[in-house]
Amino acid sequence: MVGTTASGLAMAKPGASAWIEKRTVGTQVNWAAGQWGEREALTFVDGGEVRRWTFAELRADVDRAAKALLQAGVGPGETVALWLNNRPEWLHILFAVAKVGGTLVPVNTRFRTSDLAYVLQHSDATTLITADVSGPMRYIDMVRELTGTGTDARALAVEEFPALRRVIVLSEQAYAGTLRWESLLAEGAGAERDQELREREAGVDPEGTLFVLYTSGTTGFPKGVMHNHDILRLVGDHANRMAVRPSDVILMYLPLFHSFGLHEGAMMPIVSGARQVLMAQFEAGEALRLIAGERPTLLHGFDTHFREIMDHPDCERTDRSSVRTGMLAAGLASSEAVARRAQRTLGKFVSAWGMTEMGASVSLGLQLDSEDDRCLASGSPMPGMEFRVIDPATGEDVPPGQPGELLFRGYSIMQGYYKMPEQTAAAFDTEGWFHSGDTALMRADGTIRFLGRYKDMLKVGGENVDPAEVEARLLQHPAVQQAVVVGIPDTRLSEVACAYVVLEAGASASTEDLIGDWRGSIASFKIPRHVLFLDELPMTPTGKVQKFKLREMAVQELGLGEEASHS
Repeated sequence: MVGTTASGLAMAKPGASAWIEKRTVGTQVNWAAGQWGEREALTFVDGGEVRRWTFAELRADVDRAAKALLQAGVGPGETVALWLNNRPEWLHILFAVAKVGGTLVPVNTRFRTSDLAYVLQHSDATTLITADVSGPMRYIDMVRELTGTGTDARALAVEEFPALRRVIVLSEQAYAGTLRWESLLAEGAGAERDQELREREAGVDPEGTLFVLYTSGTTGFPKGVMHNHDILRLVGDHANRMAVRPSDVILMYLPLFHSFGLHEGAMMPIVSGARQVLMAQFEAGEALRLIAGERPTLLHGFDTHFREIMDHPDCERTDRSSVRTGMLAAGLASSEAVARRAQRTLGKFVSAWGMTEMGASVSLGLQLDSEDDRCLASGSPMPGMEFRVIDPATGEDVPPGQPGELLFRGYSIMQGYYKMPEQTAAAFDTEGWFHSGDTALMRADGTIRFLGRYKDMLKVGGENVDPAEVEARLLQHPAVQQAVVVGIPDTRLSEVACAYVVLEAGASASTEDLIGDWRGSIASFKIPRHVLFLDELPMTPTGKVQKFKLREMAVQELGLGEEASHS
């Protein structure tokens, strides 16, 4: 079903629809510039700074970025890790990598040294692109901690990262051992690179791997999810389902490294002609100011984003009449109140369900759906998508309306997990169904409702957190005998991590002792919000930890209330 080359990248998926034109993401940028050249494609807002691009200007900057990559020596099929906050260069580099036939690895900007080291090593990245400083964070210091400073900037040789050949930094100054992005743009601007770019662009295989998107798994090791240029078809189907037109304006505050922001922000304009208003980061007051000034028609996000916008004191006095729709993932009982309030306060939002392995949302609602369906369901299958709900114990389909494990099959499914053939094979059954590990029910009309996860994954403010990864880190402390991490409700982030720890006999340790030095080493959303100590963990007769009891105990001990314990 899914094959890989010697390099670990997937080969073409069998059975692709031959009648669909196979554009690459790079050629789609050219097509969009030809279709909507002088229309505005991008507005970037960072504090008081506002910059604008037409589709023609966007293509020109993408080509400049592509020639800069050629100037740096990025070859066909090489993997480029992009560790950058929301900014126009993120888009330029994304499309440039697509044009030169590379594979992009978007890196979570909340990652820190150990997270970044894992991604660089596992992805075989030859190139890392980042900024020296963004807000209070000095990314250059973390890069130097990993790669050193005394190496050849054009031929790195770092033992821990054997594939890495270059680090490119967006900065006003030069740093030893790195290449400066602005210098590469200037050096690559000559006409001699034009022919090379055209040849590289023409040689890009639309079935080749374009993205490796890292998402935490239940094994304790993040998996690199591989996708090809079929992302264009899925984004086009999203545009059709939500009736996105060139007259639409998308307010995008979601991080572009996340599949949600990647699909609905980075990719949607070049498919639909809509304008993207890109925010450097989410801030509810700034979002409201842009709703009034830029008149967006689409908003997307998780409960957290919508709650903070609606709770902001400026919300009621802001003209919100331009907003008509967007995606607000619903289905869980805990999301109903926010979803219903958003329908009345902002627009007719639709619900969705998906996973990184599927290319993002593969189930999506309609604006014409009833409010109940928009707030208590997760949409219906997109074209070309199939769902089943089974009893995971027997593998048999369950009756309509009964909960079970949700299975998926469709054109947007991943090519596989990078360099993880056993995990790839284990994710599919013999008929090609992907086992999501999510609990859902399906109605007779095909509408699904996401109910939770069979897997133990936590969802902290929209970010996946693998409890096994956090538990493994806690167990590195010599005072810790056992550690279990569970998710508990949080009014702002929906869910946060709570760690239960059993100490070694005679040992003592405080919360500060265990996790006090984690910040700056791993992503902040992975750090437990609470650490609770027990003499022993509640176990089943077969020796398994009863995590549901730990959740109940945490809710009671932390005073989260009866309502939270049932959410």
